[in-house]
Formats: sequence, structure tokens, C-alpha cells
Amino acid sequence: MGNEVVHDDQVPNDSRTVEDDQPEDDDQFLNDDRILNDDQDVYGHEIYDCFRGKCGSELVECEYGHSCVSESPAVYLSEYEDWPSQQQKAMDYVRGRVLDIGCGAGRHALYLQEKGFDVLGIDTSPLGVEVCKLRGLKKAKVMSITEVGSAIDPKVDSGPGKFGTILMLGNNFGLFGSFERAKLLLEKFHKITEDNARIIVESTDPYNSIDPSYLQYLESNKKRGRMPGQLRLRVRYGGYVTPWFDYLYVSKGEMKEILKGSGWRVRKFIDSGDSVYVAVIEKEGEEVGFLGRVAGLIK
Repeated sequence: MGNEVVHDDQVPNDSRTVEDDQPEDDDQFLNDDRILNDDQDVYGHEIYDCFRGKCGSELVECEYGHSCVSESPAVYLSEYEDWPSQQQKAMDYVRGRVLDIGCGAGRHALYLQEKGFDVLGIDTSPLGVEVCKLRGLKKAKVMSITEVGSAIDPKVDSGPGKFGTILMLGNNFGLFGSFERAKLLLEKFHKITEDNARIIVESTDPYNSIDPSYLQYLESNKKRGRMPGQLRLRVRYGGYVTPWFDYLYVSKGEMKEILKGSGWRVRKFIDSGDSVYVAVIEKEGEEVGFLGRVAGLIK
């Protein structure tokens, strides 16, 4: 839900270890996208508190034994003028009906709705979705990324046809979780989108770090058969705590490798000036062909 997670070398480390209560295996994470209950709804509570004028930051814990304070949840409520430049530029590539996955407090969905787009925002945070509605988002649903492709309640989204854009900004490429799950979900996305559809995603290159323990963790992930940037995290805010979850950071080359054979390809990268970047991904193949390229030129 717009997880703006930061590395330990980017903020002061509070030296807190998280060796207790570690996840036991990898298998439980492949399909683990449970809707959060109230005790787990960290993002919902911090967003709701900030929406009501009391902003406090979350604590992100990583399985390799470090924790860090993330940026203020005010970012989830920010207006277009305050967005990072790569997110602003990404708006120029949106077309058709929009599915905003991990919509958080709805900052991108609300902007596009004001521009006349038909937007559906989904998130696993019930309170986050409630904040979206309070802020004026017409279509918002408590739903996980793994449920995308199943029937969407017509009372929530009665729009005609398939989606023209799937939006995953705020580092939400991470919601794919792993190489294998990304492949499965990209196949689902292919089925619910138009022939000239786009996926607009944001990710972070995991290799842009000087923290030795973090770099060692990337190597240990490779030895365990995981992608190097497949971080295992949990998040705390006040008395709320998420379950452990996998969150995927990839380089541009790794993103292209994931897309191979999926029916999707990178059209354009939009750089931020540091390790964060946006990718505009489009359907490939002859079925898109001339009409898809013409639509791209028009846009």
C-alpha cells in the first residue's frame, strides 16, 4: 500500500534486533496476502492518525537483524505538487480505466479521478481504504494483489470493459513479493487489461547501498534461492504490528528478466536521480502491433 520503505544506510539505525519471532519458512509467503485485521493494520492506523492531524512514523524491521524509521505517513496524503518527479511524470502515461494496487490513502487515485479517469483503488488495509473514501475516492475496495483477476463487486466497480492502466507507485512493485509470484500475477494482469494496456510501477535498485550487513543479506538471499532484493519485513506503529511479508526490490535488469515471457515489456524507465525509479510497462506481441504503437504516440 504505497510502502515507502527505506534502507538502514539511509537513516540512523536504532540497533534493534528482530531475531525473535522469525518466520519459519519460505512457502507460507508465496500466497500470503491476507487482508489485515485491526491489530495488524499498521498503515491504516498511521494514515488515519495523520489524516486526523497526528502524524507518527512506523518502524520497519528486517529479518537480517536491523530496523529503521520510515518517512512520515504524510507522504501518503500528499498532493501532486509534493510528489517525487518520477511519480509526476508517470501520470502522463496513464490511459483508460485505472486499477491502483496498494492505493494507500489514495493520493494517486484521487489525482487521476479529478482528471476524469475511472479509477478503482484496492488495498489490504481496511482503515486505509476507509480514509480513501473519506477523502473522496469513489471506488475503493479492501482487496489483495493476489485477488486481482477474480470478480470485482459491481457495487464497487461497475465500469465497462477491462483496465487500461494498472498503477503500482510508491515502490509497489515490491508487492509482487518474489520472482515466481510476479510471473503468476503478470499473467493475471494480462487477462484483465486492454490490448494496449500499461502497468506503471515503481521500484528501488537494491544494490545502491554501502551498508555491509545489508549487502551480506542480499548475498544470503541468493544462496537461499531468493532474489537478492527479496526483503522479509514487518512493520510496527504504536501497538500495531504487521505479519512478516516479502517485499521485492529489483534492478532494472532484474525487472526485465521477470518480464521475459510474460507478455509484458518495459517501454520506458523514469529515473529519480537515486536508486528509486518508475517503469512504464506495456503489452508486447503482434496483437498490439500498429494500433498499440499509434496509441503510444498519441499519448
